[in-house]
Amino acid sequence: MPQDKVDLAQLTQLIQSSNANWQAGYTALSDLPPEEQKKRLGYSPGPGEQSLTDREAASLANLAATGVGAVGAPASFDWRNVGGKNFITPVKDQGGCGSCVAFGSTATVEGTFRVQRNDPNLAVDLSEAQLFYCYAKSQGRNCGNGWWVPPALDSYKTGVVDEACFPYTAGDQNCNLCSDSQNRLTKITAWHAISAAADMKAWLSTRGPLATCFTVYNDFFSYKSGIYKHVTGGVAGGHCVCCVGYDDSQGFWICKNSWSASWGEAGFFCIAYGECGIDATMWAVDGIEETGWLPNQKVLGLWTIDQDRNAWAYLSQVGWRKIANDNDNIFFDLLTMLIAAKAAGRLVGVYQQQGTIRQLYVW
Repeated sequence: MPQDKVDLAQLTQLIQSSNANWQAGYTALSDLPPEEQKKRLGYSPGPGEQSLTDREAASLANLAATGVGAVGAPASFDWRNVGGKNFITPVKDQGGCGSCVAFGSTATVEGTFRVQRNDPNLAVDLSEAQLFYCYAKSQGRNCGNGWWVPPALDSYKTGVVDEACFPYTAGDQNCNLCSDSQNRLTKITAWHAISAAADMKAWLSTRGPLATCFTVYNDFFSYKSGIYKHVTGGVAGGHCVCCVGYDDSQGFWICKNSWSASWGEAGFFCIAYGECGIDATMWAVDGIEETGWLPNQKVLGLWTIDQDRNAWAYLSQVGWRKIANDNDNIFFDLLTMLIAAKAAGRLVGVYQQQGTIRQLYVW
C-alpha cells in the first residue's frame, strides 16, 4: 500500500546526507494524495514475470556481476541527441489512469520507427488510447489494475492506429476507433526481452529505445533533476517508461516518462544503474513492418550478436533492416553481398518484407 506523502524538507536533508546526486522539489504529482499518485503508475507484473521486489534484487545482482561498462558499446548514448538529431517523440501525459505500459511501449515503438527510417522528423504519433482502452480492456485491464509489457507489444503485432484516430484522455472508456482504422495501423515485426545490461546498452546505442519498468517509491514523485536513487518513502507501485540512453561515467539510464513535460527534466529523468529494478529486464522492438523495394541504398553499417543467423544492415535512407534468416544459404548469401557492397562503397537495391531484407541487387 502507498505510504503517506514525503515531506520535502526532510527529503532534501536525506538526499544531502546520503550523498545522492539528485534534486527534489514540489511537482504536480508530489502534492497529490497517495491514491491519486498511484493512478499515475500502472505496471502490474504479469504471469511468469518477476515481482517488483524480485526485479530490484535482479538489478542489484546484475550490477554487482557486470559493473557499469559494456564491451563494444560507447560510454554514453542518448537518442535525443545523435549528432544534434532527436529521434524521440514528444513527452505525453497519462493523467490519472494506470496506463503507463501503453505509454512506455508506444514511446518505444515510435522511437524505433524513427531510428529504422533514419528520420528524426518522421511524423509518428500512435494511439495509447487504442492500446489501453481496446487491447488491454479486452484482457480485463483498466485504469485501476494496470498492465504489463509483453501483451502490449503483442498488440502492436496486430497493429495500433495513429493518435488522431483515437485520441487519449485519462479514464476508463469504450474502444472508440475512427471509421477507417484498419487502414491506419502501424505494426511491429517482433519484440524480445533483454536481461543483461551490456546487451541493453548495445541495443540502445545502435537500434533504438527500450521499454522498461521499475518500482516507484514516494520520493520519486518529487524528482526535479539529477540521478535518482531511492532515499525515503514507501512503495507507491510499479511504473513503465521508455529508456532512451545511458551514461557509464556517472552510472545512469535516461528515461522518458509519461507525466507531461513539466515534470522532471522536461519530462525525462535519470536513474542510477541497478536502482529500483530499472534494469532487471528491458524490452526491445525488433522493427516496424514495411514492405517494398528500397533503391539506391548505401550500406553504412552491419550489426550482429551471438545468436544464430541474427544480423542487421544499416541502410543510408531508412536505417536498420533485419537480414532474412530462413536458412543458412539465404542468410549468408545476403550477408556476404552486403559486406562486399559496404567494403566497395557500392549502392544496393533491397526488397524488404515487413522490415526484413529478402532480396538484394548490387550495382
